[in-house]
Amino acid sequence: MTRYPLRSVAAVALPGVSPFELSVLCEVFGIDRTGDGVPAFDFAVVAERPGLVPMKAGLTIDVAHGLDRAAEADVVAIAARPADLPTPEAVKRLVRETVERGARVLSICTAAFVLAEAGLLDGRPCTTHWMYTADLAARHPRARVDPDVLYVDDGAVVTSAGTAAGIDACLHLVRQAHGATAAARIARRMVVPPHRDGGQAQYVATPLPRAADDGIAALQEWALARLDEDLSVERLARRALVSPRTLARRFTESCGATPAAWVARMRLQRAQELLETTSLPVDAIAAEVGWGTGAVLRHHFGKLGTTPLAYRRTFAGPPARASA
Repeated sequence: MTRYPLRSVAAVALPGVSPFELSVLCEVFGIDRTGDGVPAFDFAVVAERPGLVPMKAGLTIDVAHGLDRAAEADVVAIAARPADLPTPEAVKRLVRETVERGARVLSICTAAFVLAEAGLLDGRPCTTHWMYTADLAARHPRARVDPDVLYVDDGAVVTSAGTAAGIDACLHLVRQAHGATAAARIARRMVVPPHRDGGQAQYVATPLPRAADDGIAALQEWALARLDEDLSVERLARRALVSPRTLARRFTESCGATPAAWVARMRLQRAQELLETTSLPVDAIAAEVGWGTGAVLRHHFGKLGTTPLAYRRTFAGPPARASA
């Protein structure tokens, strides 16, 4: 896997840019958190023409830098803007040249259309806000659009889904370049999860929501404290004082997944956290999350297109070392 540096970030403000998505880039990369042990980023907001740039919601931003400021950035990021607006040729040229020189581009939400217009999504897996995935696929049929993920990391080109998924994608880039600890410290300051049910795999699945049924939610909390134990449907049903069939129906209706699928998702998420933050051997992690052996753990990571050790090499913070 190519390791991309992350020292400098340029956020392109196009006319009609969304204040929230642009602010996500400013929040993750534009605030000095060296006091928290997080590397400092050389960050700048740039525009095709420096000066006042109109935003959504009747706001305006005064941008001091032109696109030349992005010429050597490690990441050139584009925040969401109306998908039907044409992309300036200078911006399309910028993102193409960014990839050509070995750096990365990141789109948040509908900014995927900017990358598509530049030809960067041809033949690539990608995503955008779920409301616009069909439109993106129709307008750019060579793009491999996946509507069911938070973000897609295809190496030089990273695309995220709508709104808060931009936070996930930004923290993913930090975690790749500087480790889980740095990403977690930024996330803590932002009061968001360090990552939502995803990891090294290019496709990061949308996290399961909290169960709407309070009884099922309480059962989930109980199970999360016992991931290393037997969490079969039968045992969960006994805990909930219902039949396995009733539990399966209520569980699926409440959170959109079967009990078995939910348990597997939570075990995988916990395994990812342990690989990132500890030096426990793979077999010990497998036992910790209730999968018994390293072979079973490797099987589940295989569904993500990776292995536990490859995941650890990519995402472990500096103190962690693989030992299996």
